Amino acid sequence: MVLAAVMLLHGISVAQLTTVANGGNKKAWVGERIGLTDITIQYNRPAVKGREGKIWGTLVPYGFTDLGFGTSKAAPWRAGANENSTIEFSTDVTVEGQKLPAGKYAFFIATGPDESTLVFSKNNGAWGSYFYEEAADALRVKVKQQPLDKSVEFLQFVFLNQTENTATIALQWEKLMFPFKVTTDVDAAQLASFRQELASAKGFEWQAWAQAANWAAEKNVHLEEGLKWAKYAVSGPFIGEKNFQTLSTKARILENMGKFSEAAALMKEAATMGTMAEVHGYARQLLTDKKTVEAAEAFKANYKKYPNVFTTNMGMVRALSSEGKYKEALKYANAALPQAPDANNKNNVTSIIEKLKAGKDVN
Repeated sequence: MVLAAVMLLHGISVAQLTTVANGGNKKAWVGERIGLTDITIQYNRPAVKGREGKIWGTLVPYGFTDLGFGTSKAAPWRAGANENSTIEFSTDVTVEGQKLPAGKYAFFIATGPDESTLVFSKNNGAWGSYFYEEAADALRVKVKQQPLDKSVEFLQFVFLNQTENTATIALQWEKLMFPFKVTTDVDAAQLASFRQELASAKGFEWQAWAQAANWAAEKNVHLEEGLKWAKYAVSGPFIGEKNFQTLSTKARILENMGKFSEAAALMKEAATMGTMAEVHGYARQLLTDKKTVEAAEAFKANYKKYPNVFTTNMGMVRALSSEGKYKEALKYANAALPQAPDANNKNNVTSIIEKLKAGKDVN
């Protein structure tokens, strides 16, 4: 008693040691990256503890209710135990089709018998929902809860049905699931990431500029900015470099912009700088794009530079086959067969030889 009085007089607080969570409610966190968006959920996991059939509408009252404590007279459920659950998005997203800016939010649910309201609140540091204020809402969306086949003892958040840019997040507890779909703008996030990284130490190498430009070319988006990146990869002060990768990437962007003659001239220059594998890959892409004349030219130029090796022999096979010269192509295929580097390639060449003998195009 004397010690306690002395501590109070001197304003000394009693330290609290870390113990198991009150009531056995487990503290948890879960996260995923969707596209380039990091989603992190922190929550406490209450257990059913034999209360099946008494959770929804009883332990968790329906709607917005007066909890009998705090300032809120119309509070949603805290979507967990103890502190309110929080969900954080590293970029802007849409939730059930509605926009939600990047940030960390308190996550509440106003449950109902058939339909529930999800609440994302800017007040993310509260304890429970006793002091909930509607004015702090960033977003409300309605969802229909779904029954679960098996009872989930400890409340949990899970990520379901993921794609490159979407995921369904669901709170599961007892025999109900509350799902909501989150969609991210992958292209916008990627563009913002490139802009930021190119202004960092990573921007002191031509490879980074070429990578960003190649993304713009492949996606056929933000071509004006992609062309600036490509030009910097080629001729940026101190770091720019003319090589097959930088020139071919710039050419692809020019082609996407409809500047075909500029693109063709640039690719002719690039082809003189490419490795055997790079030129072969470029010629294969031309075949895919149905540009057979240009592809044949590239294959033949590659053979002239690197004669009678497996890759260029196969290039000649494809070039001559595209021109309908199957007997000539067969000579190169027969030369390539003993040069095949592994069993798979050997089997592929054997199959090509049979097609050529039958007078069929192998491309």
